[in-house]
Amino acid sequence: MDIIAAIATGGNPTAIGIVRVSGEGCFALCDRVFRALSGKAFSEQAARKMIYGDILDTQGRVIDRGLAVRFPGPHSYTGEDSAEFHCHGSPVVLRELLSALFAAGARQAKAGEFTRRAFLNGCLDLTQAEAVVDLIDAETASAARNAAAQLDGGLRRVLEPIQDALLEITSRFYAVVDYPDEDIEDIQPEQVAEALSSADRQLTALLATCQRGKVLKSGVKTAIVGRPNAGKSSLLNALAGYERTIVTDIPGTTRDTVEESVLCGGVLLRLIDTAGIRNTEDVVEQKGVERSRKALETADLVLAVVDGSVPLTAEDLEVLRLAAECPRWIAVFSKCDLWNTKARSIGLVGCGPAPAVSVTLSSVTGEGLDQLEAAVAALFPAGDPKEAGSLLTNQRQEEAASRARDAVHRAKDALENGLTPDAVLTDAEEALDALGELTGRTAKEEIVSRIFERFCVGK
Repeated sequence: MDIIAAIATGGNPTAIGIVRVSGEGCFALCDRVFRALSGKAFSEQAARKMIYGDILDTQGRVIDRGLAVRFPGPHSYTGEDSAEFHCHGSPVVLRELLSALFAAGARQAKAGEFTRRAFLNGCLDLTQAEAVVDLIDAETASAARNAAAQLDGGLRRVLEPIQDALLEITSRFYAVVDYPDEDIEDIQPEQVAEALSSADRQLTALLATCQRGKVLKSGVKTAIVGRPNAGKSSLLNALAGYERTIVTDIPGTTRDTVEESVLCGGVLLRLIDTAGIRNTEDVVEQKGVERSRKALETADLVLAVVDGSVPLTAEDLEVLRLAAECPRWIAVFSKCDLWNTKARSIGLVGCGPAPAVSVTLSSVTGEGLDQLEAAVAALFPAGDPKEAGSLLTNQRQEEAASRARDAVHRAKDALENGLTPDAVLTDAEEALDALGELTGRTAKEEIVSRIFERFCVGK
C-alpha cells in the first residue's frame, strides 16, 4: 500500500498537534521532514521512543521543534510501518508539515483510512473499528467505557463462542462428506441440536442489549411537553445549566422545537422543548403544536410537565393522556415553590394511565431535580458494569445479529422436522455469514480452515 498522511488533531489551534504517517517505506520518507538533534536519522531511531528534533518544510527549513516516534509494523495501529509527529498545534505548522510529507511522496489519507488499514491488516475486527468511532464520539463516561471495552475486543469475545460452535458442526459435516477415507468422527444430531440451542440462547441475550447499547451511544430522545406556561422551557434551562430558551409569563413563547443534550441521572438525554399543546387560532403557534405532537410520537421518553401551582386544567389532562401513549413517560409537577394545598391534593386523579413515576420540582430553586435524575436513571438502568464492551450499539450490529438468530431458528426447525443435514447446514452457514458481517470473519474461509485442522500434521 502507498504511504498516507493526515493531521490527527483537527483544524483548530491547540497546544499540541499530531500528524500521522503510515505505509511501507514511510520511515525513509520521514527522514526528509524530521532532523533529530542527536544527528541520527529518524529511520534508525529506536522503535516506540519519542525523539526530539527539528520539523522541516518542503524547502528543508525549520518550521517547528517537536517530537517524532516510529512504530514498525506489524506492532502498530495500522499493522504497517507508521510514524507520528508531535509539534505545536498551529494549523499553519501542521499544514506545512503535511505539505512536506506530500512533497516527499505521501498522499492525503482518506477519512477513516488508518482504521481501515488496521482492519485489513488484521489488527482490528469490524466491531473494534466501530468502537474507535464510538470512543471519539462518546459524550458520557459510561459510553467511553463501553467503547473502550469494545475496542479491547469485548463484543468479539461474546460472538466468538457462537461462531465456533456453528463452525464445529458445519466443518465436521463437510469433512466427513468430502473426505470419507479420513478417520473423522461423524457429528450426531444431538450435538447439532445442542450447538443450535446454545447459539439461540446467546444471540437472544445479545439482542436484549440493543436498548442499553443505543442509549449509551446515542442517548435518549426526550420530549418535554405540556400546556403553555407549564414550565417546560424553565425545566430545559435548569437541566442544561444555562438559559437555553426564552422564558416569559406570556403563554406560547416557544413556537418551535428547541433541542439540547444534557446528562440526567447519568443518562444522556436529547431534550426537545416543544411548543405548548393547546387549541389556538394563531397559525404560527398551530405549526408549533403540530411539531410538538410529532416529537411526542417519536420520543423514547416524555416529560409531561404540569404547573403544580394551580389546579389541573383540561389541557393538562390532554397532555397527560398523550404522554401515557408513549413507551416511557414521567409526570413532572413544576413550580413546587409556588404550590398550594389544593393543587397538591389533586395529583394525577382523572388523567388516565399512571406514569412510571411522578416527580415534583422547581426549576427556579432546583428543588426536586434530584428526583427527576433518579427517575430517569431507573427507567434507563446502566446495567452490569461487566457488560461493558459486549453491547450491540448500532443498527448494523442489531440487524446482523437478528438475521443470525433467525437463521439458527430455521436450522433448529429443519432438524426437528427431520430434514436432511444439508438443509440444516445451509441455515447454519447463513447464521455464520451474518455473524461474519459483525466481526469480519468470512464463514467459508473459517470452515475450510477448520476442515484441514482435522487432518494430521503431515498431510
